[in-house]
Amino acid sequence: MTEQTYCDRLVQDTPFLMGQGSLSEQQVDRIVLQLNRYYPQILSNKDAEKFRNPKASLRVRLCDLLGHLQRSGERDCQEFYRALYIHAQLLHSRLPSRLSPRPVAFLACLGLAAGLALLVYCGPPGTSAASCWPSSQTTWEGSDAPARPPGGLPLLF
Repeated sequence: MTEQTYCDRLVQDTPFLMGQGSLSEQQVDRIVLQLNRYYPQILSNKDAEKFRNPKASLRVRLCDLLGHLQRSGERDCQEFYRALYIHAQLLHSRLPSRLSPRPVAFLACLGLAAGLALLVYCGPPGTSAASCWPSSQTTWEGSDAPARPPGGLPLLF
């Protein structure tokens, strides 16, 4: 499974960011100023003035800003997310792209399912799951060494 790019995340998060009350005018202004001051190659002075124009509605300015960033490229989208985190942490933590299932969660569930399947498979009716593990009295084939290695973990084969 490939990792989502910042531009992909911005496409996914745009409807949420455009929703009523998501970003305040002050937060949008701070994000625009940060992108303009620290990264003038992302937002020129002319662009910053356009996105901070109080004559245009906040929704129009935000829509224009997000569209500009999506067309600009990966690094610009990444810097937007950094500015969003700095100026709107609570909103950043609720973004749809951050709440989507991660591969780690999938692997954790897969591991749990495999463990449960092992317990069910090893434990025939009427016996406990503990019968899957070799006893400490079991020895290696042809030797007197115990079946448990020095680390104390039981052998599964």
